[in-house]
Formats: sequence, structure tokens, C-alpha cells
Amino acid sequence: MTTTLWLRIASIIMLLFTVGHSMGGLQRWSPMGDNEVLRQMTAVRFDTMGASRTYLDFFMGFGWSISIVMLLQTVLLWQLSSLARTNATAVRPMIAVFAIATVATGVIAWRFIFPVPALFSAALVIALVVAYIASSHAGVPPAYPRGRSQGP
Repeated sequence: MTTTLWLRIASIIMLLFTVGHSMGGLQRWSPMGDNEVLRQMTAVRFDTMGASRTYLDFFMGFGWSISIVMLLQTVLLWQLSSLARTNATAVRPMIAVFAIATVATGVIAWRFIFPVPALFSAALVIALVVAYIASSHAGVPPAYPRGRSQGP
């Protein structure tokens, strides 16, 4: 399979991850259900930089900001797949950066959030690593048997 295909697979995984993350932000919620912490996050207001906000406002704002960054990553992975079609070796450093960042966010998700985002990160890392490996083989001329020249 080609680098282009693996980057498209990574982009689709990222899109599914983005949709799942964003669906969780459609309502004010807690994975533990309604509880005292959630009630306090909505009840306690404070003024900051000329705006009155609650902790839940910040929580929701950060969540939606993360969704936008995830959508950006989805689009960039798709665009990289198009670039990889003509020059796979040139996109290798970018694939590596995406893979390293995804490992880091997967560890954070596993440690501080819950397993589902970590599992999406793991699937994404696998696709990115395979794309990276495939890009190292792109453009390599075929091996010729001993004693035969490459020329006409």
C-alpha cells in the first residue's frame, strides 16, 4: 500500500476521532453524569479580562477549540496524502511530526481522560507509522540482478 493511501486512512481515522470528540461537546455533560462538580462548574462565575465566565464555559471553549484543531489535522493529513503522490519522501518529516504529536496526546488521553481517545490515537499512530515506512520506499528504483546494467 502507498503512502498516499495510508495518509488518507489516517485522515479518515482523524475525522472519526473529530466527530466523536465534537459530539461529546454538543451538550453540557460529564462522563459521570450529573454531579456536584458539574453543578459547581456552572454555578460559580468569575470575571476575567472583562468577561463573566464559569468553569464550564472554559471547559466547553477548550473542547471546541480542540475540535477545530482536530479538524485542521484531518484536512492537513488529506492534503499531505495528495503531496505524497508526487513526492512521498518530502512529506516524511511532516508525517513524523504528526506521529510524535499523536503519541503525546494519546499518552495524555490515557493518563488524564479515558481510554477511547487513547485508542483512536493508537490507531492513528499505526496508520502514520505505516505511511512513514511506505514513504521511505517511495521512489526507490527497483533492484537489478547482478551482472545486468541499468542502461539501455
